[in-house]
Parts: sequence; structure tokens; C-alpha cells
Amino acid sequence: MHRISTNLPNDNLQFHTRNRQVRMNEAQNRMAAQTRILNLRDDPAAAAHATRQQSYLTRLERFSDNIENSMEHYRTAEGHIRHGVDILQEIRQIAVMGGNGTYSKDDLSAMGRQVDELLQEFISSANARDGEGNSIFSGDRTQNLPYRVVEGRIPGMGGTVVTDVEYIGNIGQRKTEVADGKYIELNFPGNQVFWAENQQLYAETDAQNYVVQADSAINVNGTEISLREGDNVYQVISKINDSGAEVKARLDPVSNSLVMETTTPRQLWLADENGSVLQDLGILQDGDSRPPQNISRDARQFGGSAFDAIIRLRDNLYQGDTIDIGGDGLRSIDSALNNMLSNLGSVGAKTSRMELAFKRTEKEIVDVSDRASRLTDIDLTQAITEFAMLEQTHQAALSVAADVMQTTLLDFLR
Repeated sequence: MHRISTNLPNDNLQFHTRNRQVRMNEAQNRMAAQTRILNLRDDPAAAAHATRQQSYLTRLERFSDNIENSMEHYRTAEGHIRHGVDILQEIRQIAVMGGNGTYSKDDLSAMGRQVDELLQEFISSANARDGEGNSIFSGDRTQNLPYRVVEGRIPGMGGTVVTDVEYIGNIGQRKTEVADGKYIELNFPGNQVFWAENQQLYAETDAQNYVVQADSAINVNGTEISLREGDNVYQVISKINDSGAEVKARLDPVSNSLVMETTTPRQLWLADENGSVLQDLGILQDGDSRPPQNISRDARQFGGSAFDAIIRLRDNLYQGDTIDIGGDGLRSIDSALNNMLSNLGSVGAKTSRMELAFKRTEKEIVDVSDRASRLTDIDLTQAITEFAMLEQTHQAALSVAADVMQTTLLDFLR
């Protein structure tokens, strides 16, 4: 006689016990992570939406950081430009006093020394660095100072003084992304901010019969202009004027030479990208010099920087030239002051724009976070209740199994 037995009840007990343990572990993990989606299979549709929302939220947070950094950069630049404006206003007051003809030559010389001290401070503002040690007004050459000081001697004053201030930065733009596909410039090239007059450049080469010899390209104030083989000088002029580079070109009616002039107070920035068109027209010199030191020595330049205006005023004060002090000197200072005020307004407008963009981005971060939260966050009260129910049923099942599934020696007999 044989005894027939089966392990099916025991196997069923172990299966359901382990299943409840797995469910309890998952419930504990959800509560610990405070999310109802631990794996994509938990809710594929919600997980897909949540992933997209989280990706967008990450981008928004990066945009917010970029906007904050740009506002800090603008505030720093605005402070130095405003300081420069204050210096120019003080220099203008000296020019007005010096030009009224009531002061002696010694008085004018003393005013000249005062202007020279203000010039030194003005140069310091132009060569300012931000909190990270980057030059503010040197284009994208942030590790270099934008202006180089040249010293020499002038009549009427002992010792050396500043005789020229040369821009050695560039016009490269540093940009930062503040929204999807939206970028804003961070820097302000010094040869725009600290300039006084529209610059004019007169070549000495007769260009009336000039023809482009091969497909070429020129760079005018950062704008690349393509030229075709066979273009005459009038087509070259037309392409420059239509490029949007804030530069107007024309042919001088007397000398038939090319004339280029900026439409706003700034320095001309010219280069032959491919070919030698500007060299052939007498605008640029041969060689590898980079802008703005590449202007032909034969070309005549008019319209200078704010530094040129201050230096010229100081020299006139030393020489006691009352007419030039109250005439050309005062006019140049006014031009520099107007240009700096215009740039100051531009910086302020960008700061206001970034403040609005920051508020919009921060609000959008809150909205996207709420949407992502509704998709993935767990209802902690409900989760605790469900876990307690699982725990109670698990304990009850173990208690019942201990009474029902009592193993004896007979269970091992065949």
C-alpha cells in the first residue's frame, strides 16, 4: 500500500507569499522615492509625458541660469559705462569753462592737468574686468585688455602723458541661450561703446575702372560680403550698402577713390576674407595685420574715439587754444557723450528684457514642475494605506499557513 502526496499546496503558498513580498517591496520603494512610476512599465503613457516634461524643465533651469548670468553681466557693464558718462560730463564742464575766454593760460594748463587725470580714470573704465576676471569691452577676447595706452611728450607739460589709446580687442560676440533658439549678446565691443564720431576712410587709389578679378569675400564690421568675378566698383559699393553692416560706401567724385563711412559712431572693422579686393582698392595694407591695424597707410581717416576727443581737448588746454577748446573740442566731447548715453540706454533695455524673461522662465518652471508632479508624484496617504493592507494580509496568510501547513515526519514518507 502506497501513500499519495503532493507539494502543490506548499508551492502555492510560497508563490503567493513571495508575490505579496514583491508588492510590499515595490510599495516601500515608491514611498521612499515619492513617485508612483519606478519603471516605465508601471505607466508607459505617463512615463513618456513625464520624461518630456523633465527634459523641458532641465532646459528651462539652464535658461534661467543663463538669464541670471546675463543680467549680472549687464549690470556690471552698465556700471562702468555710467562711470564713463560721469567722467565725460565732468570733462565737458571743463571744456565749457575753458572755452569761454575768461581764464588765463595758467588756468587753462591746470584744467588740462585735470582732464589728463580724468583721462586715466576713463581708460580704467574702458579696461574694466568683471568678477571672473574677464574684460568687459574687448569683444570675445576676454582674457586681454581692450585698450593699449601709448605715452609720449607734448608741449606745455613735463614728463610723459597718454598720447594715444589703441583698441586691441575685437568685435566678436559672446552669446548665451535664453530660450529655445533665442540668443542674446553678452558683450559690448569697446570700439563701439567708447567711440565719438562716425569714422570715415578715404582711399587714395583710383577705383573707377576697378573689376574684381576672382570670386572673393570681404568682411565689413563682422558682416561677410560675397563678391563675384567681374563685379565693378559700383557693384562692390552696392553690395556693401545693402549688407546691413552699418557702413555706407561711395566713390569720391574728385579722386574716384573708394570712401567708406560708418552710419553710427564706431570704428571701421575691415578685412579681406578671400582675395584682396580691399587691398586693391587702397583701403587695406598688404600683410597679415588684423583689424583695425590693417588700414592702408595711404588712406585718410577721420572721426575718432572718445579717447581721441579727450586727448585733443587736453592738448588744446595745455596750449591755451580757446577757440578749439570751445569749438571742435566741445563738439567731439558732446558726440562721445551722446554715443555713450545711447549705449547706456541699450544696456538698460537689454537688462529690462532679461528681467521680464527671467520672470517668465521662473513661472514656466513652476508650471512645468506642477505638470510633471501630477504625472509622477505619489499620493502618500493612499500609498501608506495600501502598504498597511498588504502587510496585514501577508501576516494573516503566514499565520493561517502555519496552522494549516504543519509539516510532520509522515510528509517525508514515500
